[in-house]
Amino acid sequence: MLITTHVQGQEKHGIDTLECHIVGFSVGAMTPLAGSNSSGAAHANMGELYDGPYLNFDIDWAYKWKSNWMATLDADLWFGYNSDNLTLRADRMGDIFTPQGYLMSWGGYDGIVTLYNRGFAVRPGVAKIIPLFRRNPDSGILLKLSGGWFMQKTINTQDMNEAEVPQLNENLMKLYDHLRNGVILTQSVGFIFMSNRSTYVNFKVTFDVSECLSWSSRPYIIDNVMGLNGKDNNTYFDLMAGLKLSWMFPFTGKTAYDYYYY
Repeated sequence: MLITTHVQGQEKHGIDTLECHIVGFSVGAMTPLAGSNSSGAAHANMGELYDGPYLNFDIDWAYKWKSNWMATLDADLWFGYNSDNLTLRADRMGDIFTPQGYLMSWGGYDGIVTLYNRGFAVRPGVAKIIPLFRRNPDSGILLKLSGGWFMQKTINTQDMNEAEVPQLNENLMKLYDHLRNGVILTQSVGFIFMSNRSTYVNFKVTFDVSECLSWSSRPYIIDNVMGLNGKDNNTYFDLMAGLKLSWMFPFTGKTAYDYYYY
């Protein structure tokens, strides 16, 4: 006598994580926490030069291995949330302001000038994902360390409908723009989510802390507040913090666990 029955089951053969290139676009805000300089000059660091917070836009690339380690490369651009955020500007540029605090344009009219900061950074780095979900091992806590080069300066824009202020043309503005270059080190912690089903539902949220060390790039500076009339030989240290949201696009298909049915 032969008796038969039907049996169905499944067997899990380990975690299937992604190995792929990832491109992301980020937006966030950052603010200065502290600063110092070698001469002790007041109103000289980023937090003293410009009112915060600063808007931050970023484009980044990463290569993710199945081990959840990633090699990364970020390019950041930041500028003042307030479009006219240079502090003490009448005091800094007192020689070109009228006693009433206005700038004189061609023809003797009041000039309309906006003065704000702009910064740029490029940082290679390394990151690690610590999975939190059994069925989605590509998502979890994100830890990242990156470092590279950055610059910051004062930008001036003039109202095109008004007469030009000649003292702040392209060349003379270099006396006041506080152009600095240096190195930046950034530590990031956050959460990363990579969908198992959709290429377009992938994001990360990170809290970043950056240490910036910079030096002046101008041979001559005029700054009434800092008392500079020549080369700025200070070394500047700035501590920055920010929150960033990124939308990511992995260049591969979506997978979760590998299941074998029998």
